[in-house]
Formats: sequence, structure tokens, C-alpha cells
Amino acid sequence: MFDAMTDTKRRVKLYALNADRQWDDRGTGHVSCTYVERLKGVSLLVRAEADGALLLESKIQHDTVYQKQQDTLIVWSEADNFDLALSFQEKAGCEEIWEKICSVQGKDPTIETTQDIVEESEDERFDDLSDSAPPVELPLCEIGRLKEIKDLFITCMATPLNKDRLAEAIENDGYVRKLVKLFNLCEDLNNLEGLHCLYDIIKNIFLINKNALFEMLFADDIIFDVIGCLEYDPTLPIRKYHRHHLKNVSKFKEVILITNLELLNKIHQTHRVQYIQDVVLPTPSVFEDNMLSALSSFIFFNKVEIVTLIQEDEKFLPDLLGQLQDESTPDSRKLELVQFLKEFCNFSQNLQPPQKEGFFRTLTSLGILPMLEMTLMSEDVNIKQAAIDILTILVEFSPSVIREYILQQSSDTVTQANGSEVELMLMNVIIEQMICDTDPDLGRAVQLMGVIRVLIDPENMLPSLSKVEKTDFLNYFYKHSVQILIAPLLANTVDGEPARDDYQNAQLLAHILELLTFCVEHHSYHIKTCILNKDLLKRVLVLMKSAHKFLVLGALRFMRKIVALKDEFYNRYIMKGCLFGPVIDCLLDNNGRYNLLDSAIIELFEFIKLEDIKILIAHVVENYGKKFEHIDYVQTFKALRIRHSQQTEKSKEKPITSVTVSTGRFRRDPRQIEDEEEIWFNNEDDEFDDGEAVVPHTGMTGSTEITASEQLESIGKSIDKKCEGSSTKIFGTTVKTTPIMNNNLAATPALSSSPEDSKNSSLLKKALVDYEGDSDEEEDENGDLKSPTKRPRYT
Repeated sequence: MFDAMTDTKRRVKLYALNADRQWDDRGTGHVSCTYVERLKGVSLLVRAEADGALLLESKIQHDTVYQKQQDTLIVWSEADNFDLALSFQEKAGCEEIWEKICSVQGKDPTIETTQDIVEESEDERFDDLSDSAPPVELPLCEIGRLKEIKDLFITCMATPLNKDRLAEAIENDGYVRKLVKLFNLCEDLNNLEGLHCLYDIIKNIFLINKNALFEMLFADDIIFDVIGCLEYDPTLPIRKYHRHHLKNVSKFKEVILITNLELLNKIHQTHRVQYIQDVVLPTPSVFEDNMLSALSSFIFFNKVEIVTLIQEDEKFLPDLLGQLQDESTPDSRKLELVQFLKEFCNFSQNLQPPQKEGFFRTLTSLGILPMLEMTLMSEDVNIKQAAIDILTILVEFSPSVIREYILQQSSDTVTQANGSEVELMLMNVIIEQMICDTDPDLGRAVQLMGVIRVLIDPENMLPSLSKVEKTDFLNYFYKHSVQILIAPLLANTVDGEPARDDYQNAQLLAHILELLTFCVEHHSYHIKTCILNKDLLKRVLVLMKSAHKFLVLGALRFMRKIVALKDEFYNRYIMKGCLFGPVIDCLLDNNGRYNLLDSAIIELFEFIKLEDIKILIAHVVENYGKKFEHIDYVQTFKALRIRHSQQTEKSKEKPITSVTVSTGRFRRDPRQIEDEEEIWFNNEDDEFDDGEAVVPHTGMTGSTEITASEQLESIGKSIDKKCEGSSTKIFGTTVKTTPIMNNNLAATPALSSSPEDSKNSSLLKKALVDYEGDSDEEEDENGDLKSPTKRPRYT
């Protein structure tokens, strides 16, 4: 037993480094340094504080590297992949044990490392001495001298100079093949001690980290014997049968006949070496970090060579893609082909950017994108997943290539079908597969959502020689594809309540909302027209009634992004539809619970207050002031009422600025909406009746003042008129729009399958803005958006 002083001074925590390179706490105890008869040497002993159980018994070896760190920490490597540390409660205890360790090794206790560390200046001296240093003399390869060979290898590994000399000797003497012969002999004799020595020897050859030695180790005729040596790890209680796995379990399938023997051998070699790196070799310890960098480089360049050889083969890729596009090819065969193509594309990630671009251009010219259209719609889940993985690789590297194909596909469709649309377009296939994912966790949907997001991201759209990619692709997306994306959302919010509120459907709608929120942030006019035409925000806010809080937050985030734009059109649209109502109701239903939903809603109104959006402040206070007047745990709503009162007092001091109509033309206050956006609310040829305009005006000479409330009421009537009596088609089901009087909101559609209704209009063709000519999102020389040059026309 220790006395009180000793007990405190030698109190330690024992740590061990696990396979994930994290320190595990092995317990708290007291350390001593005593001679252990069984180990024949002075050892470190740690006994548990609670019950005196032995936590550590470690003999102090003369060649072990001990390090003292931060005055209270001693770290060392006990064996391969087993690093230990003692953390002392007191500095005095650490110094006492450190002095005993140094005494055993014959070192000065003032140092912080018991073994010399090669510094940079010493490396330079090794280079200078390399020519004069004597070569390493390797013992004869005999079973009886395996222990001597192992000790020599361990000694040479201590310094860079000796390591280089050892590598040179192994290479010049053909020592690897001699060791392999000894391995076969030891295995025949079941000489376990010799096999354990060979494991250490071969492992150290790997750690020399020389490409020339890897070429010898991975020769076709001896690589399995090398792997066999690594099966006999003396630190493992059970032998691992790696050769059996590679020969019998992991079989190579030649999906396309490979006539190039060099290519075939390179594929086999790369698979085996990758297996050695990932499975056979132990995880490097902290003292062996980055010691296998040459092995990683060996695999890297092998993959580059495989991709190059396949690309140079004139028959291989055309035959592979041809079979995948052939409808008569059975699914089992397609699965093998598409999985090979996926692995091939993964290998291409090792190419340099110019070579990688040429590689993907080659695949595109051979028809990989039409092939992906077919495989994405496969009933076989494995084929579909492999196709998604390939598409992800293509899109991540060059989204412009995919967009170019989609735009060309759309152009060819119009020419060939006399203006009629074809359903099988890559962008639409991607969206449909996302919203029809059968995976309960929607794993494939999440992956495809990422693909869509990259494709519609303006930040990676570059100007081409003749047209601006952003203009063309966004016009295409909002004309042909956005209606498919929002179809599940519209179908699920028909009657003002979520039609389906199961977890999987809620997940899907959350992903759709995430994409729409991204569009609001990045697409400006395009998504604005879609939201106003489809009354989309109102339909999204129906999801505030969902039982799934993540979906409620997704709907709120969508509205928050719209409010953040401080756009006059959006503000008037929100006011007309009384769209703060669902948000206020959700806040009241939450009943003051301190959670993310409560914070998010309050932050929305806090933003309106801080940004002083006067029109929304007035609308919220006047319409919902009584509902939130009792909320006093935050000052946001009280501040809104005060701000509104201040605005009202100021408005009494100044005359109200009105819109004056004179001889049919406007003179407008500078704060009013821009001329280009006002067009949307004015009379349009196809959407409004003749003579009807959103902002009424008189044809008489003179002027007429129109109040803000009259303007707002007129806007609402026009939206109601536009929505009245229309119908759309969602995946073959007709959605008929019928007016529902609910707080004077715009009409909402109800499902109908009547054949007459389906003739009226289609989701793919009606109620969408048809942009012709130049886009309204052109950029100036600095990349900023200019004023629109083309108004939307409704078809």
C-alpha cells in the first residue's frame, strides 16, 4: 500500500491508442517501477485504484522509444499497433518514473526522448555519407537464420541511411524470391516460429516504402506467397486466410472479353494490391504514419494505366455501352456491365483534369448518357443504384457536359416531333426517379437531389461561344421540368390539409422543398414566376400542419428565404393570400415550447422588424396583432406593434403618395415595383380577359387616385381569375382547379380523373412561362444581373 503522499504523486490514468487512432481510457491507478522476475527485467506496473487489479505490466526495453510530454505525460509504443500513455496527476510523480526509465536505458533524465530522433540536418549528413557507408550484408536465406534476418531488418529500419542500404541489398540480391522459397518450406513443415519471423520480415519490406521492392513483391508468380506470409501475424490469435478469399471468394468476372494481356494482368494486380493495403496490412501506428505512401502511389498509377489502356481499346467501350443500351440484354448481364462501368469511372478519378475531361468526352460521344436514361428506370435496384453512382461522378466533374446533352436533347425532340414533347428526357428522368424512390430511407432520392442541385446551380454555369448556358438551361428547366418536381407537393396539398403525412412522403416533400428553397435563392425571376403562377407558397404552407417537424421547418425555411429577398411582388403576394396565418397558427399551437420551431418562427418576425419591412409590419400587426398580443416571453411582437404605431403616426403627418393615372400611363412613386415586374400583374394576352388589368385604370382624360387597398384587392381578383377553371395533369392524373372560398385565398385544385378535364391543359404544357429569345436574367460585364430585356409570355 502507498502512503498518502506517494498515493497522490504516483496516481495516473492509463491510455491505449485504438484502431481508430483515438485514446481509450483503460483506468485510473498507481504506477510503480520494479524488477519482475517473470519478465527478467525492470518493468512498469499500474494497479487499479479501486481493487488493486493489474492494469499494466510493461518491461522497459533498451530500444523502446519513450517520450515525456507536457511534464505529466509519458508515451511509448509497446508493440506494433499498441501505443500506451501514462498521464500523471502530479509533475513530481512523472519526473520520478521518467528518471527510472532513463536509468534502465542508460540515458540522461534531462532529455525528453530516450532514443535519438533523426533531424533534418542528420538526413543531409546521411546523404553525404551514403557513398562511403558500407553496404548491408544479408544473411543466407536459411530456416535456422530467420531470427537473425528479422533482427537485422528491425535494426536497419531505425535510420534512413540503413533503410536505403537494406532496400538496395534486397533488390540486388533477389532476396524477396529467396524469402518466398523459405516461406513455402516453413509452411510445408508447419514451422510456426519461422512463419512468424517471415511475417515480420515481409512487413518490414513493405515499410521500407520503395517502389522497386513493390514491383518484386507483386510479381504475378509470387504475390500469393507474399500474401501468405502476411497471414501469420504473431499478434493475432487466429490466422487469417487471405489467399482463400482472393482465389475462391473474390472471383474476377470478365464482363467484356479482354484481349490485351497487359490490361488483364494489371487489373488482377491492382485488385490484389488494394486488398493487401485495405485488409492484410495492419493499421499503421503513430510511429508509422505515412510510411506506406509509395504503396498508395503504386495503386494510383496502376489505376491510371488501366483507364488509359481501356480507353485506347477501340472495341471495349463501344461493345460495353452497346450491350447496356440493347433492350434484349438480360438484367443479370446489365448488372455486371453497369457495375464494371461504375468501377471504371471510379478509377478515372485518378486522372489529371485534362485527361479526365477527355475521358468523359469519350464516354459521352459513345452514348453513356442515353444509356443512363434507360438504366435509371430499371426495375432492378442494383442496376439503378450503379447508374446513379455513375451519373453522380459525371455531374460532379462536368455538369456542363450533362446540361449540353439535355439542351441538345430538347432541341432534337422539337425538330423530330413537330413541337410535341417527349417524356424520356434525362432531366425529367432524374426528377421522376427522385420522387418515385422506393427506398424507405430515400437514399437514392437524396443522391439524385444532389445531382439536380448541381445541374441547376448558376454558380457553375459558364458562358459558351454562342449562348449563355445559364439563360438556356434555366429556361429549359422551368419550361419542361419544374412542374414534375413540384407535382407531389401540389398533389399532397389539394384540400388545405396534407393528403399523406407518412414519414417517407414527408421526407420526399422535405427534399423537394430544399431544392425549391435553393431556387428562390439563386434563380430570381424564373422561380418567382413559378411561385406566383402556381400559388406555390400557399401550397407549401399547408405542410405547416404536418406531424413531422422537419417538414414544418422545411416549409418555414422556404417562406423565410422568400421574405429575405424583400421583394415587393412577393410581399404583396403574401399579404393578398394572408400567408402569415399558417405561421402564426403554428406558433400558437407550439404553445411557447422552447424548441427549434419556436425559435425559427420568432426569427422570421425578428427579421421583418430589423429590416423594417413596413408593408409586412403593418399587415402582421393589423391582421394578427390580437393573436400574439399575449406572447411576452420575447419582445419581438411587442416591438412590431411599437414600430407599426410609429409608422402610423408618421403617415398622419405626411400625405399618402398615390398612383396617378393620366392618359393611360403611370407616374409612380420611386418605391413602387419596377416596370418590368409590374408587367406580370398587368393584362396578358392569354391569361386575363380582354380589357382586364391587375391595377385598374380609366380611359378618361385626367387622373384617378388608386389607394393601396384597392390595388391589393385588384391583384387578388386577377390571381383568382387566372386560377379559375384550369386543370393540370400530374403523372397521368388530372388535377382540376376549382375555387374554394377560404379567407379570400386563391383557388386550390382538386383531383379529378375526368377525360374532359384532361383535355383542358397539362402540367407539362400549361400554366408555365414560355421564355422566348433572350432571358430576363442576362448579366453585365461584372457578372451582375441587368434589367430584364424580355417579358414572359403566357401560353
